[in-house]
Amino acid sequence: MVKMIALYKHPEDLEAFNRHYFGTHLELNGKTPGLVRSEVSKFFDLRGGQPEHYLMCAMYFESLDALKASFKTPESREAAADLQSFAEGLVTFAFAEVLDELR
Repeated sequence: MVKMIALYKHPEDLEAFNRHYFGTHLELNGKTPGLVRSEVSKFFDLRGGQPEHYLMCAMYFESLDALKASFKTPESREAAADLQSFAEGLVTFAFAEVLDELR
């Protein structure tokens, strides 16, 4: 299993970002072929400060081939275009292989 991780910086207009991200983008992203599951996390700082990032979304795929194939789909391209419409400059991506799932 592999995952694509999207790390979001703090947006200037938090309310507008949340409205679009949770109201539109997650639904579009959820239609991506090959996507097994998504997990969205909000960062916090135990010391009471502001963490470097605001949100993280981990998107899981069965294999690297499935992830690569998903990039070629109309659904993935639509989600990517939507992302650029509201989060340009706020998001960076990382990719990882899941070595073990502890439960």
